[in-house]
Amino acid sequence: MYKYEIIIYWDAQDKCYIADVPELPGCKAHGGSYDKALSKAKEAIALWLDTAKEFGDSIPKPKGHRLLYA
Repeated sequence: MYKYEIIIYWDAQDKCYIADVPELPGCKAHGGSYDKALSKAKEAIALWLDTAKEFGDSIPKPKGHRLLYA
């Protein structure tokens, strides 16, 4: 299991949930439900990491911080 932060939000224009993984540039997913977006984000993280390993790119360590809400 990966410990990267995943931010999930509703996109009214596209009418779907967007899952963004800010620590992995370009790593995003979407789904018709919150759970589907989360599941797709986990797949996207695995693919992102596999691709980085394949090309010898550096892989950022998860920051492990919490979001603060104001």
